[in-house]
Amino acid sequence: MALNRDEQSPLFAPGVAGTLRLIVYLVLACVLMVLDHRGGWLSNVRYGLSIVVEPIYRIAGLPSQGFQAATVAFADRQRLTEANQRLREDLLLANAKLNRMASVAEQNQRLKELLDTQHSLSLNVQLARLIGVDVGAFRHRIVLNVGARDKVQAGQVVIDARGVMGQVVEVMPTTSVAMLITDPNHAIPVTVERTGLRTVAYGSRGGDMLVLPNIPVSADVQAGDKLVTSGLGGRFPPGFPVGEVRDVAQTPSGTFLSAQAKPAADLDRSEDVLLLHDLAEQDGPPPLAPNAGPPAGLAPDPNAPTVPVAPTLPKVTSPTATPVPARATSSTPAAGTKP
Repeated sequence: MALNRDEQSPLFAPGVAGTLRLIVYLVLACVLMVLDHRGGWLSNVRYGLSIVVEPIYRIAGLPSQGFQAATVAFADRQRLTEANQRLREDLLLANAKLNRMASVAEQNQRLKELLDTQHSLSLNVQLARLIGVDVGAFRHRIVLNVGARDKVQAGQVVIDARGVMGQVVEVMPTTSVAMLITDPNHAIPVTVERTGLRTVAYGSRGGDMLVLPNIPVSADVQAGDKLVTSGLGGRFPPGFPVGEVRDVAQTPSGTFLSAQAKPAADLDRSEDVLLLHDLAEQDGPPPLAPNAGPPAGLAPDPNAPTVPVAPTLPKVTSPTATPVPARATSSTPAAGTKP
C-alpha cells in the first residue's frame, strides 16, 4: 500500500519488515567493509571525495589561521623589538666599559711612568692630580688637587713622566695653581744637551711651543737637539728634559739666532703630575762647620782644642738674581720669570 506524502514513514518501522530491513543494511555494510579491507577498491572513491572536500575545509579554516598568524606575528615583532633594545643597551654598556678600561689602562701606564721616574732619580716628590685648566692667549696654567694642607709651597717644580711642566705660582688651602713652561710670562734656564750651550727658553702665546730668542749666531744649534734644565737660578734641578728644538732661524736684526722647541712634557694630556720638593729638604740639614759653636743654651768647653780654619770665600745664595738685559748672550734671568 503506497504511503501519502503527508504521512511520515520511519526508515526502520516497527515490526517484522523493519527488522528485516535493518538486518539487510547491516549485512550490506559488513560486506562493503570486508571488500574494502580485502581489495581496497573504495580507496579511490575516498581519495576523490577528499579532493572535493579538502578546499572546503581550508576555506572554513582561513579566518582562524589568519587570526592566529596575525597574533603570532605581532607577538614575535614585539619580542624582537624588546630583544633588539636589550642588545643595543648591552652593546652601549660594553662599549662604555671598554672605553673606561682603555682609559684606566692608559692612566695606569702614566702612573707607572711617574713612579719609574721617581725611583730612577730617587726624588722626593708628591703626587698630584690635575683638576682644572686655564689656557688662553696670555695664561697657560693648571689647577692641582693639593694645596697648603698638603705642604705645597709656591715655586715647587711640576713634572710628569716625560719632562718639566712648570712651577707652582699660587697656593690655596686645598688646591694650587701651576704656571706651565709655555706661559708667555715663564722663563726657564736650559742647556742644549748635544753641545752644552746655556740659554733661556721662554713661553709663547701660541701655547704649545717654547721660544729661545737669545742664541749666539756662532752657536751650534740644530733641529732635533734636546733641551734639559741647566740648574741656573736655583729653581729647576739640572738634567730634567724640557723640550726638543724644531726650528732655528736668524732674528730680523741678525745679531742672534731664534729657535722654537716642542715641550717634552705632555702638557695637554697629563692628568697626574709630580711636585718636586726643595733640594735642601731632600738632602737633609747641612752638617755643622768645623768651627761652629756649641748649640744654643750650652757654654763653650774651655778645654776643647782650637782647630785652625782656612778662610772661606763668601757664598752667594740668591735664587732670584737680578736679570741681565735680554740681548746679552750670557743672560741668566731668574727661573720662572721673563726679564
